[in-house]
Amino acid sequence: MMLLDDRKQRILQAIIDDYISTAEPVGSRTVARKHELGLSSATIRNEMADLEEMGYLSQPHTSAGRIPSDKGYRFYVDKLMKVRELSADETESLRRAMEVRISEVNQLLKQASAVMSRFTNYTSVAVTPQMKKSVIKAIQTLPIDTGKALVVVVTNAGVIRNSIVKIPESILTDTLTRVSNFLNEKLSNMTIEQVDKLIFDEIEQELVIPGKLVKSVLDAVINCIKQIDCPEIYLDGAINIFNHPEFKDISRAKEFLSVLDEKCVLYNIMDSASSDRLINVLIGAENKVEEIKDCSLVTTTYSLGGVTIGSIGVIGPTRMEYSKVISSMKFIRDKLNQEINKLLGDVDED
Repeated sequence: MMLLDDRKQRILQAIIDDYISTAEPVGSRTVARKHELGLSSATIRNEMADLEEMGYLSQPHTSAGRIPSDKGYRFYVDKLMKVRELSADETESLRRAMEVRISEVNQLLKQASAVMSRFTNYTSVAVTPQMKKSVIKAIQTLPIDTGKALVVVVTNAGVIRNSIVKIPESILTDTLTRVSNFLNEKLSNMTIEQVDKLIFDEIEQELVIPGKLVKSVLDAVINCIKQIDCPEIYLDGAINIFNHPEFKDISRAKEFLSVLDEKCVLYNIMDSASSDRLINVLIGAENKVEEIKDCSLVTTTYSLGGVTIGSIGVIGPTRMEYSKVISSMKFIRDKLNQEINKLLGDVDED
């Protein structure tokens, strides 16, 4: 078995760097001319043939040049690539984009996804956290029309959810205020995960109000809590795929866009990429989800108090500018962690 010696590694790196920037198959003359390797075209050509035989390169039928294979990209990402430092301007631009005044975690994730997509020119996906640890701060029951009331639940993460309920027309505003006060007394400062059926059964027994008002309001509170705890998924920059030559074929681009329309597929994509690594890179056929086996996926997680609560990722062609994606993702991950801990940092405090 041939080893990937230093010379082969330098040639492989030169080819991948060129292919990432040009999207054109790379020939031996180009490598000899552009990269000071001290090697003749003939020597480079022989080494390229070896690299192809070893599975690191492939040769499109229409060209004398070579392009990287998934195996080649994997070696490049793991061993050859230098993660470039973000410039001062890039860092400042990302910092400003992430420091907009935001009071809700989901808005923060939506912003992070949009920034990631704009900066990398690829498609970004963000999964919002399940909010089991967030604390109920207030519950309001407000009359909005004859026979209707609005139930509002507010958490310490700034998440507000509401639900409209039917109520007996005879119910007075004072009664709704009494219900609100009782619910606040029982439920405020509890985390979402602490609120269970037993507590609702207790409330129903203790809060003696005629008719079905209490049951209707409690059902609405349960509905709001389910909404708060249900993770959302944000997608940005889907049309960026048209900027990359690999997707000039309209049928291929349409196929990619139709995959992104399916929320369950996006969840599967992000879930399949879960890893203990700070940044996880899945290249081409390494992706478990069939629909993106000719793409690369780079993901990271964000956390609260050291516990992972969600993830953000970038999908693009395997000819991805991995170095830029990884450096910007590290920056956005750190900012996300900072901002989430500001918003939710008091969750574990009594």
